Amino acid sequence: MVRFKSRYLLCEVCFADPRSRQCLEERAVFSAVRDAIARAHGDYGAACCAVSFTVKYLNAYTGILLLRCRKEHYRLLWSALPFIIHLESRGQRQPCRISSIHVGGTIRTCQRFLIRYNRQQLLRMLPGCQSEEERESVHRAVLSCSLKQLEEEGSSRDEDSD
Repeated sequence: MVRFKSRYLLCEVCFADPRSRQCLEERAVFSAVRDAIARAHGDYGAACCAVSFTVKYLNAYTGILLLRCRKEHYRLLWSALPFIIHLESRGQRQPCRISSIHVGGTIRTCQRFLIRYNRQQLLRMLPGCQSEEERESVHRAVLSCSLKQLEEEGSSRDEDSD
Protein backbone atom coordinates (compact mmCIF):
# COMPACT_ATOMS: atom_id res chain seq x y z
CA MET A 1 0.00 0.00 0.00
CA VAL A 2 1.29 3.44 -0.90
CA ARG A 3 1.53 6.11 1.77
CA PHE A 4 0.74 9.66 0.72
CA LYS A 5 2.83 12.22 2.54
CA SER A 6 1.25 15.44 3.67
CA ARG A 7 2.38 18.90 4.68
CA TYR A 8 0.70 20.91 7.38
CA LEU A 9 0.57 24.70 7.16
CA LEU A 10 0.15 26.47 10.47
CA CYS A 11 -1.47 29.81 9.74
CA GLU A 12 -2.73 32.83 11.60
CA VAL A 13 -5.91 34.62 10.58
CA CYS A 14 -5.69 38.36 11.29
CA PHE A 15 -8.89 40.39 11.14
CA ALA A 16 -9.14 44.16 10.95
CA ASP A 17 -11.68 43.97 13.79
CA PRO A 18 -10.64 41.40 16.45
CA ARG A 19 -14.28 40.76 17.37
CA SER A 20 -14.76 39.20 13.92
CA ARG A 21 -12.83 36.10 15.01
CA GLN A 22 -15.95 34.76 16.71
CA CYS A 23 -17.60 34.35 13.29
CA LEU A 24 -14.74 32.19 12.00
CA GLU A 25 -15.91 28.82 10.63
CA GLU A 26 -14.08 25.91 9.01
CA ARG A 27 -16.22 25.80 5.89
CA ALA A 28 -15.74 29.55 5.29
CA VAL A 29 -11.97 29.14 5.50
CA PHE A 30 -12.07 26.02 3.32
CA SER A 31 -14.06 27.71 0.56
CA ALA A 32 -11.96 30.92 0.70
CA VAL A 33 -8.70 28.99 0.41
CA ARG A 34 -10.06 26.77 -2.37
CA ASP A 35 -11.25 29.82 -4.32
CA ALA A 36 -7.90 31.59 -3.82
CA ILE A 37 -6.04 28.55 -5.18
CA ALA A 38 -8.33 28.48 -8.21
CA ARG A 39 -7.81 32.23 -8.83
CA ALA A 40 -4.05 32.07 -8.40
CA HIS A 41 -3.26 28.78 -10.15
CA GLY A 42 -6.30 28.04 -12.30
CA ASP A 43 -7.82 24.63 -12.88
CA TYR A 44 -4.50 22.85 -12.43
CA GLY A 45 -3.98 24.25 -8.91
CA ALA A 46 -7.58 23.64 -7.93
CA ALA A 47 -7.41 20.03 -9.09
CA CYS A 48 -4.06 19.35 -7.39
CA CYS A 49 -5.17 20.72 -4.04
CA ALA A 50 -8.70 19.35 -4.17
CA VAL A 51 -7.44 15.80 -3.71
CA SER A 52 -6.33 16.03 -0.09
CA PHE A 53 -6.81 19.62 1.08
CA THR A 54 -8.52 19.84 4.48
CA VAL A 55 -8.82 22.21 7.40
CA LYS A 56 -7.53 20.07 10.27
CA TYR A 57 -7.80 22.59 13.12
CA LEU A 58 -9.33 26.00 13.63
CA ASN A 59 -9.31 28.01 16.84
CA ALA A 60 -11.64 30.97 16.50
CA TYR A 61 -10.39 32.63 19.69
CA THR A 62 -6.70 32.73 18.77
CA GLY A 63 -7.12 32.76 14.98
CA ILE A 64 -4.82 29.74 14.55
CA LEU A 65 -5.49 27.50 11.60
CA LEU A 66 -3.95 24.19 10.51
CA LEU A 67 -4.28 23.21 6.84
CA ARG A 68 -3.28 19.87 5.32
CA CYS A 69 -2.43 19.11 1.72
CA ARG A 70 -0.23 16.70 -0.20
CA LYS A 71 3.52 17.19 -0.01
CA GLU A 72 3.89 17.68 -3.76
CA HIS A 73 1.40 20.54 -3.90
CA TYR A 74 1.82 22.46 -0.63
CA ARG A 75 3.58 25.33 -2.43
CA LEU A 76 0.44 25.96 -4.48
CA LEU A 77 -1.55 26.30 -1.28
CA TRP A 78 1.14 28.36 0.41
CA SER A 79 1.41 30.82 -2.48
CA ALA A 80 -2.36 31.32 -2.67
CA LEU A 81 -2.80 32.36 1.00
CA PRO A 82 -1.85 36.06 0.48
CA PHE A 83 -4.67 36.41 -2.05
CA ILE A 84 -7.31 35.85 0.62
CA ILE A 85 -8.49 39.31 1.62
CA HIS A 86 -11.84 38.46 3.22
CA LEU A 87 -13.80 35.58 4.68
CA GLU A 88 -17.51 35.22 4.15
CA SER A 89 -19.29 33.71 7.13
CA ARG A 90 -22.92 33.88 8.25
CA GLY A 91 -23.77 36.22 5.41
CA GLN A 92 -21.11 38.74 6.42
CA ARG A 93 -17.90 39.54 4.59
CA GLN A 94 -15.07 40.21 7.05
CA PRO A 95 -11.77 41.69 5.78
CA CYS A 96 -8.79 39.61 6.91
CA ARG A 97 -5.44 38.20 5.93
CA ILE A 98 -4.05 34.73 6.40
CA SER A 99 -0.34 34.43 7.02
CA SER A 100 1.57 31.19 7.19
CA ILE A 101 3.77 30.91 10.28
CA HIS A 102 5.09 27.35 9.90
CA VAL A 103 5.16 24.43 7.47
CA GLY A 104 5.60 20.99 9.01
CA GLY A 105 5.51 17.34 8.08
CA THR A 106 3.39 16.27 11.07
CA ILE A 107 0.77 17.77 13.32
CA ARG A 108 3.06 17.19 16.28
CA THR A 109 5.85 19.39 14.87
CA CYS A 110 3.29 22.11 14.24
CA GLN A 111 2.09 21.83 17.85
CA ARG A 112 5.64 22.15 19.15
CA PHE A 113 6.25 25.19 16.98
CA LEU A 114 2.99 26.73 18.13
CA ILE A 115 4.06 26.44 21.78
CA ARG A 116 7.34 28.20 21.02
CA TYR A 117 5.53 30.82 18.95
CA ASN A 118 3.00 31.55 21.72
CA ARG A 119 5.81 31.84 24.24
CA GLN A 120 7.60 34.39 22.02
CA GLN A 121 4.39 36.36 21.62
CA LEU A 122 3.92 36.46 25.40
CA LEU A 123 7.50 37.60 25.90
CA ARG A 124 6.88 40.43 23.41
CA MET A 125 3.85 41.48 25.43
CA LEU A 126 5.82 41.68 28.70
CA PRO A 127 7.45 45.12 28.13
CA GLY A 128 4.09 46.66 27.19
CA CYS A 129 2.38 45.74 30.49
CA GLN A 130 1.10 48.75 32.41
CA SER A 131 0.67 47.37 35.92
CA GLU A 132 2.50 44.85 38.04
CA GLU A 133 -0.59 42.59 37.98
CA GLU A 134 -0.51 42.38 34.17
CA ARG A 135 3.23 41.75 34.23
CA GLU A 136 2.81 38.92 36.75
CA SER A 137 -0.01 37.27 34.77
CA VAL A 138 2.03 37.38 31.53
CA HIS A 139 5.04 36.00 33.40
CA ARG A 140 2.94 33.07 34.73
CA ALA A 141 1.63 32.42 31.23
CA VAL A 142 5.19 32.32 29.85
CA LEU A 143 6.24 29.84 32.52
CA SER A 144 3.18 27.66 31.91
CA CYS A 145 3.93 27.03 28.23
CA SER A 146 7.01 24.89 28.00
CA LEU A 147 7.99 21.92 25.89
CA LYS A 148 8.99 19.90 28.97
CA GLN A 149 5.47 20.24 30.33
CA LEU A 150 4.06 19.11 26.98
CA GLU A 151 6.38 16.08 26.89
CA GLU A 152 5.52 15.18 30.51
CA GLU A 153 1.82 15.34 29.71
CA GLY A 154 2.36 13.13 26.66
CA SER A 155 4.32 10.53 28.64
CA SER A 156 1.73 10.48 31.42
CA ARG A 157 -1.03 9.89 28.84
CA ASP A 158 0.96 7.00 27.39
CA GLU A 159 1.37 5.46 30.87
CA ASP A 160 -2.34 5.89 31.60
CA SER A 161 -3.33 4.13 28.37
CA ASP A 162 -1.21 1.03 29.24
